[in-house]
Amino acid sequence: MGSRSPPKKSSSSSSGRPPTVKFARRTSSGRIVSLSRDDELELGLSGEFAPNSDPNDYINYTVLMPPTPDNQPSEGKPDDLPLPPYGPNAKRGGGGQGTTKLDRTVSVIKPNRSMLLRSQTGDFDHNRWLFETSGTYGIGNAFWAPGGGGGGGGGDGYEDDEGTGVSMSDFMDKPWKPLTRKIKIPSGILSPYRLLVVFRLVALALFLSWRVRNPNPDAMWLWGTSIVCEVWFAFSWVLDQLPKLNPINRATDLAALRDKFETPSPSNPHGRSDLPGVDLFISTADPEKEPPLVTANTVLSILATEYPVEKLACYISDDGGALLTFEAMAEAAAFAEVWVPFCRKHNIEPRNPDSYFSQKGDPTKNKKRQDFVKDRRWIKREYDEFKVRINGLPDTIQRRSDAINAREEMREVKLAKEKGGGGPEAAEGIKVAKATWMADGTHWPGTWRAHSADHSKGDHAGILQVMLKVPENDPVYGGHEDNKYMDFSDVDVRLPMFVYVSREKRPGYDHNKKAGAMNALVRASAILSNGPFILNLDCDHYIYNSQAIREGMCFMMDRGGDRICYIQFPQRFEGIDPSDRYANHNTVFFDGNMRALDGLQGPVYVGTGCLFRRYALYGFNPPRAFEYAGLYGQYKSPAAKASAAGAGDDPEARPLTVHPDLDLPKKFGNSTMLVESIPIAEFQGRPLADHPAVKNGRPPGALLVPRPPLDAPTVAEAVSVISCWQDKTEWGSRIGWIYGSVTEDVVTGYRMHNRGWRSVYCITKRDAFRGTAPINLTDRLHQVLRWATGSVEIFFSRNNALLGSRRLKFLQRVAYLNVGIYPFTSVFLIMYCFLPALSLFSGHFIVQTLNVTFLVYLLIITVTLTLLSLLEVKWSGVALEEWWRNEQFWLIGGTSAHLAAVIQGLLKVIAGIEISFTLTSKSAAEDEDDIYADLYVVKWTSLFIPPIVIIVVNVVAIVIGFSRTVYSEIPQWSKLLGGVFFSFWVLAHMYPFAKGLMGRRGRMPTIVYVWWGLIAITVSLLWITISPPSDNETTSG
Repeated sequence: MGSRSPPKKSSSSSSGRPPTVKFARRTSSGRIVSLSRDDELELGLSGEFAPNSDPNDYINYTVLMPPTPDNQPSEGKPDDLPLPPYGPNAKRGGGGQGTTKLDRTVSVIKPNRSMLLRSQTGDFDHNRWLFETSGTYGIGNAFWAPGGGGGGGGGDGYEDDEGTGVSMSDFMDKPWKPLTRKIKIPSGILSPYRLLVVFRLVALALFLSWRVRNPNPDAMWLWGTSIVCEVWFAFSWVLDQLPKLNPINRATDLAALRDKFETPSPSNPHGRSDLPGVDLFISTADPEKEPPLVTANTVLSILATEYPVEKLACYISDDGGALLTFEAMAEAAAFAEVWVPFCRKHNIEPRNPDSYFSQKGDPTKNKKRQDFVKDRRWIKREYDEFKVRINGLPDTIQRRSDAINAREEMREVKLAKEKGGGGPEAAEGIKVAKATWMADGTHWPGTWRAHSADHSKGDHAGILQVMLKVPENDPVYGGHEDNKYMDFSDVDVRLPMFVYVSREKRPGYDHNKKAGAMNALVRASAILSNGPFILNLDCDHYIYNSQAIREGMCFMMDRGGDRICYIQFPQRFEGIDPSDRYANHNTVFFDGNMRALDGLQGPVYVGTGCLFRRYALYGFNPPRAFEYAGLYGQYKSPAAKASAAGAGDDPEARPLTVHPDLDLPKKFGNSTMLVESIPIAEFQGRPLADHPAVKNGRPPGALLVPRPPLDAPTVAEAVSVISCWQDKTEWGSRIGWIYGSVTEDVVTGYRMHNRGWRSVYCITKRDAFRGTAPINLTDRLHQVLRWATGSVEIFFSRNNALLGSRRLKFLQRVAYLNVGIYPFTSVFLIMYCFLPALSLFSGHFIVQTLNVTFLVYLLIITVTLTLLSLLEVKWSGVALEEWWRNEQFWLIGGTSAHLAAVIQGLLKVIAGIEISFTLTSKSAAEDEDDIYADLYVVKWTSLFIPPIVIIVVNVVAIVIGFSRTVYSEIPQWSKLLGGVFFSFWVLAHMYPFAKGLMGRRGRMPTIVYVWWGLIAITVSLLWITISPPSDNETTSG
């Protein structure tokens, strides 16, 4: 920073008076005193100084300002003064010719010439010079002198020797700022965590080695079974633990994002948004299982989110083609015209109406506008009426359809009578299809209530309806004429584009469930809006944080963001019972495992709450990627471009290990508009090229062009791409969501990572999205069954991580391998849960005796696991209770749903038989006022059988083992203790399952009495066997 010269003083030659100089010195104690006395002395004849001071008092004192960087003398310097630390020819930057501007004529104190020198070093004291001469620090953004006089230039700025005006605003340009930053876990937590992992790994190896070398000759079958299970558990623990070695946190800077993309600049003079467009996808399939009101609230939260309106587009996929969903979305679009401006006006959070009005607490907190209470009261009434209309839609559609069908039937009968001569027999054979009618009196092209040809769930035409058109590019403010109840005069009332889509379905085509529906939305949105980024949500997951999209965009638009394929947000749930009996929150996975994967190549895709890069979904490779070689992927090198040789082979026959550049998608379909939109989406998704380190960027201001309005040919093209034409394309195999698995989300994310893309886990301070989760035991087990079945399918498919390319990091490969392997742990887990009971039944244990070595190993393994859990809780933020609930449900799900998934997967792979585990009986909740009523409902399913058997067998085994030991001549208490300890370990994990079977407190199901009866009979028989009655007792009886 350049120095600033002292203010220019008038010389004695021009005024006839000596200059005013203030003399002082600092004593060794730090006190400032004058040159001759303690009170202040001033020289000067100006009226602003002491009038009694005599100008001749110090007539013999003169001061020559020592040369500084901004004050170089134009004349020779007295030889008796020491040289300053600056060169005699040093010049101010930018000057050098106008030396008259740098002349200074002041007095020098000849007797005290060393006062301006530091006492010890003899160097020039710049701080003392600033004090004694009222000098300044120069010009810059750290200091600016009052009035802006900078040594020659006066006024508001500094004028250099060439007359160029410089103001402080020239120094206030903001530097380049990153939009995100990594926050590493403190080393005080992470280092002990890694050390304990290594220590426990060594302890496990030594323990297993000792177990193998010390068999139990009394029960070899028990010893061998336990060894096999323990080896597998150790292997499974390693697969789960290794990807957790590098957890990280991330933070975003929304202010920097706003400054970079929405602040006036030379490339953006009007300050319009230069952010890329975002297309939001919502998927629903059945209005009976997924209530339209829930879906409508999700749509309203999207339409009201804080993102440039002209850059947003919302699409809903109704895979059931139901008129109920269609009309509910039309009602939501109408209600959004008042709900969205209300949210913007009063900064409402959350922007889901149902969640907002259900919040507990004071709604006026932090609200300052005087009309808030009046507006809230009115919008609450409007929402209540909106809910009533949604709830009444099924009856409205039914009455309308019945009335029109009756009218059509009467018309057909009348025509038949006219053609048949008026006889009643002419109208007897006439049958009119029971159609479903829209409000305008036309046939609904989708699914009818009474299914018929071309109008059933699996056989109907494609439907695309633009319910809210493309908004204008400039803000549109409301007026009193638009709404006489609320004042929107200072509120932007524009709404994002909203499109209803129901893809075509025909018999004989595999429509691939949710994955096929999402790919139809990708194609339709590419024609209509072509947002370079796609956010997909389930119909029950709404936007809880209106800034969530901006938070995700910080990662996409930051340096290196062009290599990110998606941003995964954690799933948060509402309506979970306070104790979270069945670990529905799943915080161990979302806050632990996913955060750890973020330190590798990125988290897995979990199906909802994910912001995709459209270009990555199209199956293309990242602009830059790396390959990892070596046993542990320790050798990293930039990925080289491969030639196209062999690209014409069958793409399905090639394994995924081939070079990704030979596997680029080629068959997008016959839509020219779709193919032409691909490079546009790729360019618009690039970060700004505002820094030399930003590679593959776009120029600022490139996205300021307004979106053109939709025309009929464009909409017709969008309708054509949601038909069944994709069978001969690469959609589902190389492009979009991948088909062939129940868990299409995991496979889709794996394919992107396998090409070298990275993903990011974005945990926001306020939850980004919230949804619902099943709290009933049966529903929860069936949810876990679906996930586990998909994992088994992945393991037996070409998507197995063992077959991945070299662009997949080693630990990321381990994480994906664990995704496919973890269901198989259920086989060994069930065996191990029966071992304590078998030990108690047989009177033997897995070891011959409970010696010190076994107990020490057991203690070390248990303590290290406990410490690891505590440290993991520390860096992940998971509560101990949540961790314990997760451990309990891991055992419950592992012995029920995971085992069923393994059996189903093996039957499908070996015999081609698909088995679906469905509910055999259902019952509704008895208490509708209790939001947790479904928690106590018992819905019997075959998944209950293995855990029930495990509980009953272990309880009976404890009783038998205790009875045998007590009545034995030589009690084996050590073996009893070992068996009972492990049995209680199993039963403690099964407690939530048993509690769920008992239903509501005080209402025990009949099956529980059956258990107790079975146990009582078994114990009685065993008691008679162990201690039979004597002959004397029998005779006396």
